[in-house]
Amino acid sequence: MNKYELALVVNAKIEDDARTATVEKAKEIIARYNGTVTDVEEAGKKKLAVEIKKMTEAYYYFIKFDAESDVPAKVEADVRILDNVLRFLCVRANEA
Repeated sequence: MNKYELALVVNAKIEDDARTATVEKAKEIIARYNGTVTDVEEAGKKKLAVEIKKMTEAYYYFIKFDAESDVPAKVEADVRILDNVLRFLCVRANEA
């Protein structure tokens, strides 16, 4: 198994419950493909460098997980269609 990190940029104009539900859906997607979530870090509300969908602020989340090498592509394909996710990126984490 490899270590990965999924970065999510979530809409800041939605309620806290909807934001939490979006992160939970991302975790469920990882679990669906037999990935194991090891950590979820909320980086908080940040100003965006570039306006996205007429928004200047968003919440950042970093979900660390262990999975096989084919899982990140599948996770990205599913996260891409989540309503409140403005941007996302899945990268392989350095093993230190």
